[in-house]
Order: sequence, then C-alpha cells, then structure tokens
Amino acid sequence: MSLNPMNYLFFVVALSAVLSCCHFELNAQTKVYKGSSTYSGDILCSLSQGRVYKNTSTYSGDILVSIRDGKIYSGTSTYSGDVLYTIREGSVYAGNSTYQGDIRWTLSDGKVYEGTSTYSGDVLATRKEGKIYKGNSSYSGDVLFTLDQAVRLEEFVAIWHIFNYVY
Repeated sequence: MSLNPMNYLFFVVALSAVLSCCHFELNAQTKVYKGSSTYSGDILCSLSQGRVYKNTSTYSGDILVSIRDGKIYSGTSTYSGDVLYTIREGSVYAGNSTYQGDIRWTLSDGKVYEGTSTYSGDVLATRKEGKIYKGNSSYSGDVLFTLDQAVRLEEFVAIWHIFNYVY
C-alpha cells in the first residue's frame, strides 16, 4: 500500500506531534515543595533526568546531586570518591559502602528508619500520597515536604539528602 502525498503529510505531522509529546514527558520536572505547600515560591528543589537542581533550575551549575546506577553523587560528579550514598534492597549505605555497619537509613513500607532498624520508634519519616511526614505522623502540620509526582527509591533518597543536609 502506498501513501498519497496528503496522507503522508498527515502521518508526518501526527508522528511529529507524538514525538514532541514524548520529549516533553521525558524532560518533566518533579517539584519538591516546603511543607504541604504547592505554591511556586515554596519550591525547594526539582528532579529531572537523574539530577536534583536548586529550585526549578535546569542549569548545570545548580545541580545539587546526581543519581546513577543506585548511587547518589555530589553535584554533577560520577567519580567513585564523590558517592554520597549507595542504595541496595531498601538500605541506604554511606558512600560507596555496602557494609551493614554503614547503613544510614532503611526504607520499608513507606517509612524511613534510622540505621538498620524497622522499629516504630526509629521512624524518621513516613511517605504517603506525595507527602513526607515527620516520624510516624500523618497530621497535616507535620508535613516536611511535598512531591508533585511519584519518584523512584533512589530519587527519594537524593531528595531526602537535600532536605536534610542542604536546606
């Protein structure tokens, strides 16, 4: 079957629109807001293509951390000496380590626990419906920060680091 010129033109325009839409989705930013706000003036940082940026920037000089292969790196680096965290099976290790004694946090069932614990008294934060609450709370006054989109585990760890150590 051959396409007549009009059908071919329609096909090219339709394909271009689809590809343009897909490109937009790949470049979408996840925004992180202070507390329970969704006001643009309360954006702490944003996540895009494996990098966490200051505010809504996409400028390379504003990259706070980079995410690659289960590791969180300082700034734009991918040098092994700049690994802040290694994430494996719900455990977050300090630096490049995978030694149990270097576990900083354990993430399980929407909770962030101190060290290797999964005891309710060691809950640092609770993730629920895009909101991150202090400890075991789900009270609106205890929202630490709000995400406008779902994020993967590694991305959450990168944002958790920024929230705790940069802001």
